[in-house]
Amino acid sequence: MILEALGSAVLGLVLAWTAFHRLSHRLPAPTMVFATGVAGALFGDFVTHSALGPGTALLSLLGAAVVSAASLSLLLRPTGRGLRRSAPA
Repeated sequence: MILEALGSAVLGLVLAWTAFHRLSHRLPAPTMVFATGVAGALFGDFVTHSALGPGTALLSLLGAAVVSAASLSLLLRPTGRGLRRSAPA
C-alpha cells in the first residue's frame, strides 16, 4: 500500500509537471499546480483503493490519474481571447 501511495504521488507530480509545462500561461503558481496534482492523485488512489479493495494496484493508479487530471483541470483559467464582459447590472 505504501508503494501504491508513493506511485500515485509520483504520477500526480508527472501529470502536474506536464500540465504546467504545456499550459503555464493558463495556470496559477507552480506550487499550487504541483500540490493539486499530488493531492488529487493521492485522493484518487484512496477512493479507488477503498472502493475496489486490495490487489488492484493498476486500477488504483488509473483512478489516481483520473482524479489528478480532473483536479488540475479545475485550475485552468480562460485564455483571454474572445472574453466577453457582461454589461454592468
